[in-house]
This record gives sequence, structure tokens and C-alpha cells, in this order.
Amino acid sequence: MTDQKQKTDIEKEERMDRLRKEIIEAHQEWENANRYFNYAIGKDQVDYAIYTIISAEKRYEMLLRAAKQIKGNWRAWGEVIK
Repeated sequence: MTDQKQKTDIEKEERMDRLRKEIIEAHQEWENANRYFNYAIGKDQVDYAIYTIISAEKRYEMLLRAAKQIKGNWRAWGEVIK
């Protein structure tokens, strides 16, 4: 394996690891937003909770789409969804 190919593979692996961490974080934010909605009181809190859920869900979906575009050997995703 050439040095350039090895460097490219390492960079790709690092990008995949960063994306994996972002996806885990985004999923946690989505779960937290749903929990917040369950305890929201009053119109303002409910509106804010809905906005937060939608935003978190969109971010999570965006990151999953980005991950699907990266061709590579992804490790198991067990820690993403518990």
C-alpha cells in the first residue's frame, strides 16, 4: 500500500469516526427533545419542544444521509440506538 493511499484511508477513517460521534450526539439530542416535550407545560413550552424535536430530527436525518454517501467499512452501530 502506498503512503498516499494509506494517508487517504486514515483520513477517511477519521472522517467516519467524527461522523459517527455526531450521529450519536444528534440521536441523543432527538431523544432529549422528545422527553422535553413530554414534560412541557403551556403553549410556549409545547411550541418550543415541537421546534426542538423537528430540528433535532432533521439534523439526525441529514447526518445519516451523509454517512450513507461515504463508502467504507462502517463498524457496528450498536451504540447509536440503544
